[in-house]
Amino acid sequence: MPHSYPAPPFASQKQPMPGRTEAMQPRPDHGESSYKGGGRLQGMRAVITGGDSGIGRAVALAYAREGADVLISYLDETEDALEAKALIEREGRKAIMVPGDIQHRRHCDVIIDKAVRELGGIDILVNNAAHQATFKDIGDISDDEWDLTFRTNIYAMFYLTRAAVPHMKPGSAIINTASVNSDMPNPTLLAYATTKGAIQNFTGGLAQMLADKGIRANAVAPGPIWTPLIPSTMPDEAVRNFGKQTPMQRPGQPAELATAYVMLADPLSSYVSGATIAVTGGKPFI
Repeated sequence: MPHSYPAPPFASQKQPMPGRTEAMQPRPDHGESSYKGGGRLQGMRAVITGGDSGIGRAVALAYAREGADVLISYLDETEDALEAKALIEREGRKAIMVPGDIQHRRHCDVIIDKAVRELGGIDILVNNAAHQATFKDIGDISDDEWDLTFRTNIYAMFYLTRAAVPHMKPGSAIINTASVNSDMPNPTLLAYATTKGAIQNFTGGLAQMLADKGIRANAVAPGPIWTPLIPSTMPDEAVRNFGKQTPMQRPGQPAELATAYVMLADPLSSYVSGATIAVTGGKPFI
């Protein structure tokens, strides 16, 4: 039976960036009680950025239940990271946690080196972590804000992918988190939306570049998803009505994206590369 997920209006709940899962009302669903694994990723090794909360946590949990060991990269949200680690280990899978800022190339190299050392290799790379902030006027976007958004959302994706590819065998998969903003940019998320357009282009080019290595590259384009990024980066009115603009009139829950990331990582999806899977609550993705 389908879940009955919460719809707006939501309570006022402003948080400091990057936000905490525990403080959200309602608490996001990561599939803790709903996702059932079937061994589709048995014995595989995954690296997930931003895997401590939100979409990344749901993907990490699903991968663990499908039989994969997981390395989670996160900024500094220790409480969320420990919760994600416990979920993975509860499934009998290995969980490696690596805090730090992925906008720096050297840290990206550390993440990949640690995955190779402690997991024995990399079969799946999920470039999911992102930074966003809202601005009504272009004059309010500082040089530092623009640079931070690009370095976190697209530079890091390049650094991590470049470092990971030499360790990935034929049949491996790279999955990048794009957005409905890739094709339909929200003007108040100008910097974020611009990087998401770049991510979709990067993914399409990467799929072609890596095809002769047997490595697939795809993207998932979420619509409005209920994660700590929302109350920590958006104005109160937008948070209270978050997701109302979709045909389903509610935000998606992280758990509702997990199957897309599992499908794209599954070796049986061997002819799927260069694709973008939209998970938008009924809003057309053009």
